Amino acid sequence: MKRRLMLVLRKLEPALLGRIRAAAHGFEVLAIADGTIEDRHYKEAELICGWSAKAEQLALTPGTELRWIQTWGAGIEQMPLAAIKERDIWLTNASGVHPYPISETVFAMLLAFTRGLHLSIRNQSQRRWEPVQTQGEAHGRTMAVLGVGEIGREVARLAKAFGMTVLGLRKSGEPAEYVDRMQTYGEERELLSTSDYIVNCLPMTAETKHLVGKDWFAMMKPGAFYINIGRGGTTDTDALLEALRDGRIAGAGLDVFEQEPLPADHPLWAMEGVILTPHHTGITTEYNRRVTDIIVANLEAYVQGREPSVNRIPSDRMY
Repeated sequence: MKRRLMLVLRKLEPALLGRIRAAAHGFEVLAIADGTIEDRHYKEAELICGWSAKAEQLALTPGTELRWIQTWGAGIEQMPLAAIKERDIWLTNASGVHPYPISETVFAMLLAFTRGLHLSIRNQSQRRWEPVQTQGEAHGRTMAVLGVGEIGREVARLAKAFGMTVLGLRKSGEPAEYVDRMQTYGEERELLSTSDYIVNCLPMTAETKHLVGKDWFAMMKPGAFYINIGRGGTTDTDALLEALRDGRIAGAGLDVFEQEPLPADHPLWAMEGVILTPHHTGITTEYNRRVTDIIVANLEAYVQGREPSVNRIPSDRMY
């Protein structure tokens, strides 16, 4: 019988790795955590969970056995998509792992701006007693969610707890739960001009590169807050800086940037109306457990001869 090999390129807790091995009937499972993976195994693997430079170098060469890749993140723009598509390899991602931690960070930023906590924290670090005079309220405001996928829907759901009106923007224009009105690209003026908070959850594609640029910032409601937890390249950083310096928008909460790490001398670091986090909003103690749930569900189908369907990336879309 032909050997079937599966590689796990992520250090997992023994209990989670045990769940994967139990679901992988008929597979030999080699894991980074066990130190059992050699270079030759990348060429022999039918399934790889996770990805690495070595995997890209060795697993996609002619004559290898790779049939399915399960990524450990939701974004796939850094993957060798052309080679994956050309070889007709199935690609599944970790979409659905991030809505809770990322939406919580969105509201942490949103409430910090609204209640002036970002200013109070700066005052605290300098032992300065200075009440913040410009505190608003989030209840009853309007939020725009750019990109209403798994994360965007959870952001919208939480916004409803604050009695917000939620406007959505998605390529398809299809309605979504918790979104009061959905619009598509080219219909953003009303959405931007009436929203107190604009939350960017967009993926990075050729169509979304610098989508949020000078024209979009000019359309935003004066005093609005802009939060980007999607992809850095969807925002024109120079246009964002201009909008902040001119006071066109009141502040920006940023977890993603066009250049990462953000250079130490970048002006965003010193801006009072900016909260920065180092592209870590998706990190959570529950991350590996949730990805394991996806892997196990797909494995159970795969070992029975069915194609993996949870978070399957369509070959004609590849995002």
